[in-house]
Amino acid sequence: AALQKLRGTSDLSAELEEMLAEQAAVKGQRAKNPWELFQSPGLRWQLVSIVVLSSAMQLCGNDSMYFYAAYVFQEAGIPEDKIPYVVIGTGSCELITSVTCNMIIDYAGRRPLLLGGYIFMAGWAIVFMVALSQQTQISWMPYLSMACIFAYILSFGIGPAGVTGVLPTEVFDQMSRPAAYMICGSLLWFNLFLVGTAFPFIVKSLAHFCYIPFLVVCVCTALYVWFFLPETKGKSFLEISEEFRKRNFKTKTRGGFYKGPEEIKTTPL
Repeated sequence: AALQKLRGTSDLSAELEEMLAEQAAVKGQRAKNPWELFQSPGLRWQLVSIVVLSSAMQLCGNDSMYFYAAYVFQEAGIPEDKIPYVVIGTGSCELITSVTCNMIIDYAGRRPLLLGGYIFMAGWAIVFMVALSQQTQISWMPYLSMACIFAYILSFGIGPAGVTGVLPTEVFDQMSRPAAYMICGSLLWFNLFLVGTAFPFIVKSLAHFCYIPFLVVCVCTALYVWFFLPETKGKSFLEISEEFRKRNFKTKTRGGFYKGPEEIKTTPL
């Protein structure tokens, strides 16, 4: 009854079947604590994925854009008393795109949104650094910088901001999800503190090219998503688990093929 009210439909047979299958798969197990996730070989790539993506959420430099926003808007000629409202507008853009992402995530897929978000952020970071370096030489550069701020925040909201939070639910079973979310939350706050502490020193050292570290993070995260993160759209938890199981346990045999643990036990090398 609760699911029918939540989904707005009475046809829940497929979802209930998946929930019961997952429940049967973890029968007899107890809830894991965060340290046990690090010790479990069967959760290695799931854990690596959420560590990489949760860290990239803060290390990509999205929050640092707000550091520059007031300066850029002032150079663009926006009245000083109006700048706080424009900065609030950038935050509103992030909120709107995050909500939009949650509406289209089941149609677009997780990997395309993450991949596109980080690739666009890397591109806008390059344009933003060039615009900042020419801010005083070319009259229209402040407007390009302002456009980059909005574009960077929109790219973050439509991809990483909306997708990263749902991944632990899809790649961890019922016994591991609470611990996975504890790890994600801890990483988010730790990396936010790290970026907030380090960014003034980065600006002092690199000046207009202060976004190079964030550019590197965006590129590396996009590469990780492209090569290592499976698409979870339209797949049951057991199907997703099977994809990660192959990656977690694949072992190279003498013939150069990769086999799972069950195959290795029964197949002579």
